[in-house]
Amino acid sequence: MTDGTSRAIRVLIADDQMMVREGFSVLLGAMPDIEVVGEAVNGREAVDRVRELRPDVVLMDIRMPEMNGIDATREIVAADGAAKVLVLTTFDLDEYVYQALRAGASGFLLKDASARQLADGVRVVSAGEALLAPSVTKRLITEFSKLAEEPRPTATAHGAYGDLTDRETEVLVLIAQGLSNAEIAGRLVVAESTIKTHVSRILVKLGLRDRTQAAVFAYEARLVTPR
Repeated sequence: MTDGTSRAIRVLIADDQMMVREGFSVLLGAMPDIEVVGEAVNGREAVDRVRELRPDVVLMDIRMPEMNGIDATREIVAADGAAKVLVLTTFDLDEYVYQALRAGASGFLLKDASARQLADGVRVVSAGEALLAPSVTKRLITEFSKLAEEPRPTATAHGAYGDLTDRETEVLVLIAQGLSNAEIAGRLVVAESTIKTHVSRILVKLGLRDRTQAAVFAYEARLVTPR
């Protein structure tokens, strides 16, 4: 329930462990601005439930029977432009982290996150921001580093950012470095609303869903080099 001024964030929980689903459901259900609208026990059911319930955010486990969280994320992102996927994993060095982000996940949280971190994560992802647990970010940078040893992106991927203005390219690089809109505004000495406009234009021009995908694009296009 909410105070009537805004709609609650609708959440679907997809995990093959009943205790995890019930635990997250209780934690999130206690939040006044979040509503758990359904559960799924595997990736296939998650895809079906998203189509049926139209949640704002899907809490997605990676390792599930019938269809894993990566494939389910890919199908959800392709079929539903509204649902954001927040992947939950037990392993801070899960080898599928990078794959899930490329599939369209908006962020990651570890399953040992506190109730507050979980709720804040849902809010952040619902608002279109990126969310990466610090330990997961380290893994992500490791994966990005491997790209330096691989062939450069295709001409299509490499040329896509040619449509960005110099300032938009600068903002994209700062997004990939993990800066928030407020931090980017401070760095570039402009209003935060200006940065929000730049981010929106970047996503439209590159055909991306959110900041997480923008960060992945920036690394793959070699606009940013892992340190």
